[in-house]
Amino acid sequence: MLPRLFAAALAATLAVPAAAQQWPTRALRIVTGTPVGGSPDFVSRLLAERLSERLGQAVFVENSATIGVAAWNTVAKSQPDGYLVSMLTGAFSARAAVAKALPYHPIKDFAFITLISGYPMVVATAPNSPVKSFPDLIARAKAAPFDVTYGMNLPGSVHHLTGELINVEAGTSLRGIPYRGNTQIVQDLLGGRLDVMIETGTIAFAQINGGMLRGLAVSSRKRFVLEPDIPTIAETLPGFEVMSWLGLAAPGGTPRPIIDRLNREVGEILKLPDIRDKLAIVGNVPMPSTPEQMQDHIERDAARWSRVVDIKGIEKY
Repeated sequence: MLPRLFAAALAATLAVPAAAQQWPTRALRIVTGTPVGGSPDFVSRLLAERLSERLGQAVFVENSATIGVAAWNTVAKSQPDGYLVSMLTGAFSARAAVAKALPYHPIKDFAFITLISGYPMVVATAPNSPVKSFPDLIARAKAAPFDVTYGMNLPGSVHHLTGELINVEAGTSLRGIPYRGNTQIVQDLLGGRLDVMIETGTIAFAQINGGMLRGLAVSSRKRFVLEPDIPTIAETLPGFEVMSWLGLAAPGGTPRPIIDRLNREVGEILKLPDIRDKLAIVGNVPMPSTPEQMQDHIERDAARWSRVVDIKGIEKY
């Protein structure tokens, strides 16, 4: 029996390409698919520094001219050799729900490595706003359908879909106003031209703590550990939960030993106190996972957003 087991193990080892067994022998690249300076860029650089130390090879972060779908497609169509990975965001699963078509399959064309961190969406308003709480917002929205507005990122974003999920669960008609950046949203909010905004915790928490905004609610299931004084949407709409996220993925077909090595190394990095402290600066908490858990998370995310798109008749593009 033992010789058979040994033979099977030897055969499995020999079946792994030699390149995968020797990996890495050169520099790695992390493609963010987002501009310089945002949370994905910051977290990518945190990981790159520590991964370089642990793997014995340089790890570079690329903020390419292409963002979103184009950047993810670049990774999906690249050689599955473990030298190019992508920093995915919650927008990845949202895009799968609102796209008429994608140049890649959001599951089959990627080898998921691990979730890295998570953060809630935040409903916030101006400090002097007459909207005093999230229940107050819902009451006002029900009393005046389509009159209460929220500033959001572009249509189809997690910001937009979170607002529409609130409408689905609360039976309201909050009206989303799209913007191309947080700065103008805040200006219009402070100027009384918007009622509330929906923003990522990575941006909103700093503005709330700086006194620029007042947090009404977070979208996490329980009060978010970094901002425990802000109520949850679920306290008003039981069961409501949206956690945006960051996670690493490689091209589909990347050898499993490489995926497992990266998963293990990132998991160890996320245990380091200084890394956890630096993640907290940008409103993130560690959220490591197995590759299978990451895939399941993305599939559930996309299914939830597809439901919202269908119910609200959101136009796909």
